[in-house]
Amino acid sequence: MRPVAVVGSLARDVVDGGPPRVGGAPYYAALALRELNRSARIVTKCARADRQELLPALVGLGVPVTWQPSGETPAFAFHYEAERRIMRIEATGEPWSGEDARTWARPALASVRWIHVAPLLRDDFPAAVLGELGRGRRISFDGQGLVRVRENGPLRLEAAPDPALLRHVTVLKLAEEEAEALFGRITQRAVDQLGVPEVVVTRGSRGCILYAGGEERVIRAHPLPNDPTGAGDAFAAAYVAGRSAGFAPAGAARRATAVVATLLRSRK
Repeated sequence: MRPVAVVGSLARDVVDGGPPRVGGAPYYAALALRELNRSARIVTKCARADRQELLPALVGLGVPVTWQPSGETPAFAFHYEAERRIMRIEATGEPWSGEDARTWARPALASVRWIHVAPLLRDDFPAAVLGELGRGRRISFDGQGLVRVRENGPLRLEAAPDPALLRHVTVLKLAEEEAEALFGRITQRAVDQLGVPEVVVTRGSRGCILYAGGEERVIRAHPLPNDPTGAGDAFAAAYVAGRSAGFAPAGAARRATAVVATLLRSRK
């Protein structure tokens, strides 16, 4: 079975005023892929000065990692009010470039046919870069890259979907608040207008809504008390792993939901 891959920047997170810790989809996705014992690749970057702080935790998960230095590491501070995350952007990080894609990311993806591309903010992955990464592959894309405004300060969500970018996307993963920012009211018709074959709207402990094949499916989950940071990233990686293994969209979503529940229950 061909490996799957996750492409995105590592981040420095401060949660509830605690010490800085590794964040970003590469880390949380690798947790899910390790849980599934799935052949995978992580393609990531962060500032060279942050390498020793962030990279060992990712490498220690045992999923092969390709890393390159970037000019700045994205940084976030946040806390939770129930399941609602209140976030502040401390550093926006560096967008991925065509040179990144051509010179080191694409070679790392040589045997991969499914990738999850995980922007943290809008314009992290311009359409041309996404097209370069996705040539000959199916792309899952995190909706943070459509609505999270790229500026320091309190996080703002603003609808500005790029049709050129979405043409490269097979699966779009949206958190509920991101979907609301895009659509106002989330409906099958609104989702269909994006032109993406599969859209998954994650809703925390209420599971997710899957839009695929012209149908809407609700996938249930059980409420879990632990820190939910990274749950969406873990879900996306597990969903891509399921789809690449031949699962239908609904089966992949159920499996991903179960993987997230397992990871959150084990979190200390």
